[in-house]
Amino acid sequence: MAGIGRFRRLNGLALAAAAAGCHGLPSGDDCWRPPRFDPCCVPAVSAPRELNKVSLPPYVIEVPDVLRIEAARLVPLPTYRVGPLDRLYVVARPGTVFEEEPINGVYPVDPDGTIDLGPKYRGRVSVADRTVEEAAQAVQAHVRRVAKAAEVAVSLAQAGGLEPVAGHYLVRPDGTVGLGGYGDVYVNGLTRYQAKQAIEERLGGFVNRPEVSVDVAAYCSKVYYVVTDLGGAGEQVVKLPHTGNETVLDGVAQVGGLAAAAGKRVWVARPAPPEAGGDTVLPVDWCGVVQRGRTGTNYQLLPGDRVYVVSRPPGRFARLLGLNPGMSP
Repeated sequence: MAGIGRFRRLNGLALAAAAAGCHGLPSGDDCWRPPRFDPCCVPAVSAPRELNKVSLPPYVIEVPDVLRIEAARLVPLPTYRVGPLDRLYVVARPGTVFEEEPINGVYPVDPDGTIDLGPKYRGRVSVADRTVEEAAQAVQAHVRRVAKAAEVAVSLAQAGGLEPVAGHYLVRPDGTVGLGGYGDVYVNGLTRYQAKQAIEERLGGFVNRPEVSVDVAAYCSKVYYVVTDLGGAGEQVVKLPHTGNETVLDGVAQVGGLAAAAGKRVWVARPAPPEAGGDTVLPVDWCGVVQRGRTGTNYQLLPGDRVYVVSRPPGRFARLLGLNPGMSP
């Protein structure tokens, strides 16, 4: 919790610095561009950065993340009714049934809903659609036809009719995960612990005191962007998955570094609500970061950040290539 509080304080300072006057607003149809990097525009205490990173708040599940859900315990409710493919443990008190053919073991419920206790007990016993207590009464009544003093107990050894909950579950566009016969559970906007509670509450209508574990198998909803100005030929936007540890340098490395036409002007544009009172733009001392190992502006990226790279003016780029600025390379 201390790390989260520190993260919020640091981000708040970055918002204040952004609104303090290092940047302007767009004018007309032209895209706004901040001034060239100036150390005075970097607050002494600002957003998290290389060598001063913070842990992010608890992860919030969103579309289209993939969850790993495992049920540690799925025990039928007391009102559970026996069905085909279940397995019943049936035991008779010794001395009350035939010694040469005792009743003590696990008996599968066949597809027709019956169990077979053996030839001496004259046929099969129907147990389907009965509670375990009702099944015990039916079995004891059947055995007492040939063993008048029989005392029989029945318990559920395995519920074959319970659908397992185990595997990867996609958070669908409506914010839910589908649990098969147990229905859908809304998890969008929840932390893992909250999702666990929601899923257990849903399963509680089918099983007794369920226990599940929930983890994120694929972090698909949190991204950041690296935008490269192509100098009159548009802008290239690359969307990258956010893992919580990337810096500006990591983001640029993911797109193969700066293009030939790219200049050294780089900044981070951070999404902020209108009530923040201004743009949140963090200028990057690119040469300092890559040539001198300076970490002050190698900011830790947050979900939704835009790393913007400005291209060189066409004339300067042509001169670097040894061409006449009016000629095509």
